[in-house]
Amino acid sequence: ARRKILYDPSLKTKASALRQHSTLPEIKLWKFLKGKQMCGYDFHRQKPIDRYIVDFYCCELNLAIELDGASHIGREKYDAARQQAIERLGITFLRFTNDDVFN
Repeated sequence: ARRKILYDPSLKTKASALRQHSTLPEIKLWKFLKGKQMCGYDFHRQKPIDRYIVDFYCCELNLAIELDGASHIGREKYDAARQQAIERLGITFLRFTNDDVFN
């Protein structure tokens, strides 16, 4: 059975806007994740979870993937607290830099 992920409904509009204005690294990674290309797993972009939005999420793996670019500089404490809150929901959290995606 699919696990229900609860989130703040007000985040839907923001998530949609983020999908429309993806960064180049997000676009590049999405090309590999979309359409169940990654071992048959279904990923979603800009997925609301709790009070946050993660860059990519796979329900079957209970896995969140976040890409850290320039917008994350100076937000390390916030990002760490956000990651801990998401991990407390039983979600595995992977963090990559934009350079990781390009290399």
